[in-house]
Parts: sequence; C-alpha cells; structure tokens
Amino acid sequence: MAPDTQKQRFHRAHGRIIGYARVSTDEQTTDAQEIELRAAGCDLIVVEHGSGASRIRPSLSKLLHEISSGDTLMVVRLDRLARSVSHLLEVIEELTSKNANFRSLRDPIDTSTPQGMFSLQVLGAVAQLERALISERTKAGIKAAKAKGRLPGNPGLRERNPEALAKLSAIQKTAYGARIQATANQWLPIVRKMRPDHTWDDIARLLKQRGLNWTPERLRRAVKWLVSEHMADANLLKKSLPRLPEDRLMTLVAGIYATNPDLTLREIGAQLERLHERTPRGGTKWSPSSVKNLIDRAKRTGLLEI
Repeated sequence: MAPDTQKQRFHRAHGRIIGYARVSTDEQTTDAQEIELRAAGCDLIVVEHGSGASRIRPSLSKLLHEISSGDTLMVVRLDRLARSVSHLLEVIEELTSKNANFRSLRDPIDTSTPQGMFSLQVLGAVAQLERALISERTKAGIKAAKAKGRLPGNPGLRERNPEALAKLSAIQKTAYGARIQATANQWLPIVRKMRPDHTWDDIARLLKQRGLNWTPERLRRAVKWLVSEHMADANLLKKSLPRLPEDRLMTLVAGIYATNPDLTLREIGAQLERLHERTPRGGTKWSPSSVKNLIDRAKRTGLLEI
C-alpha cells in the first residue's frame, strides 16, 4: 500500500476545505469564483446554478448532508451562499451540529476563529432585530386596518373564494414539489433499491439510521408525488407482499447491502441491531456469519446479483 501523502495526513487531522460557488440563471459561469476558491486551498468545489432568492438548492442540500466533522465550507462572498441573514445562520447552525466550520473569503466570517464567531454573533443580533421590526410592522398594519374597519389577511381566502383557494393550493403544491426535489438525491436511490420488496416502515427506519427523518406515510406520499410527475417508476408504489419473518430479514439485509455494498458484515449487523431486528434464532446480537447467510440466500433467490 502506498504511503499517505502530506495532504492526506493534513485532511485526516484538519478535514477538507470544500468550496461552494453559485451563479444566478442569468449569469454565465462560476470560473472567477472557482479560481478564487482554489487559490484559497479548496480541495473540492461544488457548483450551483440558480437564483439567490430561490429555496431550491439541491447541490447545497447534498453538500450539507454529506459534509464531515472537521471540514470547512468556504464561499467567496456571503451572497453566493445565503438568501438572507436568517438563512445564513440556519446553514451555519447545520454545519456546527456536524462539527464543521464556515468561512467567507471577502467577509469577516470564519467560525474556526474567535473573531469570526464574534462577527457571526453580530449577524445573529441583526437578524433578531430584523425579525422584531417585521413583527412590529405587521402588528401595526393589522391594528391600522382594524381601525379602518378592514379585516387582515387575504379577502378571497377569508371568504372561501374558489379562485383564491385554487391559487393557494397551487402555490402549496409547487412549494411541496420543490422540497421533495431538493432532497430526493439523498433518499430516492434507497427507495428504488428496496421497493416494493420492503414495507415503507422498514425503509423509513433505515433512512432514520442515516440521519433522514421520514415517517412511512410522508415517504410514501413523497414517492407518490414523484410518480405523478413522471420522476419515479410507478412500481415503487406497489403493495408489499406479506413475508415470513426469515424472508423479511433476508430482503431487509439484501436492501441494506444493495444500497451500500462497501459495508462490512459486522457493520450491517450493527445497523440491524440499531433497528432492533432480531436474528433468525431470535437473538439480539448479530454475528457476521448470520448476516452472510442471509446475503447468500438473497443471491441464490435472485434478490442480489451474484
């Protein structure tokens, strides 16, 4: 085996520096940002195309899901990353929960330094003040409207106007679809591997082990929407056939193995224990040999390719 390079040893000790470059739909290229990020030492650069005001950021969502402890997310300017101060703080909070850092090259924000954290706290105070002012203006507007005899809110919705209700429903459906598409790359490949051999409950439990908090019904509804938009195969919604306990274990182990073939037998066993699955003999501790037996059975029955 070749010895580790100095850069590899540095990454193990300090984590990767991951650049994020975004251009709006009317801009041409991220080249200028990428040059600046590489000059600052980025090992990897994630590129996004989309409006700064848009909530649909699939590349950013994937990056935040996959970033590791010790990594640093770097941008050229804050406006390349966040829609608002509150959005910026949400992103940094998610990074902090994963023990990752954030740095902006042209702004005094670097969460790995005391000075950068101070600047972040100032931004937090600004965001809090901004929310308070908006709330105050909203309350004042409602009070003024009532004084003039007008009721707050959309008159069409208040009066249950069919056209207004239809517009609201369309907006809600569009927003729901945007949320589904923004995260689908995190969970849809697993669903495709496991459906319809596994129940929605089994898949939701496995996703939860990977940090994705889905209920079986929410997951089924999300897949149903993708199918209705011709983004997923209708076979995913087929009813799961009832299985004997050992057959169910075999298909569950096959599903775990198929979604991540790099897992060791011991790691698959550990996942089954976290899922509170009992062994074929009713035990609570999974041995590598028990996992291997089920994988071998799955290969013989055609559930897994040999």
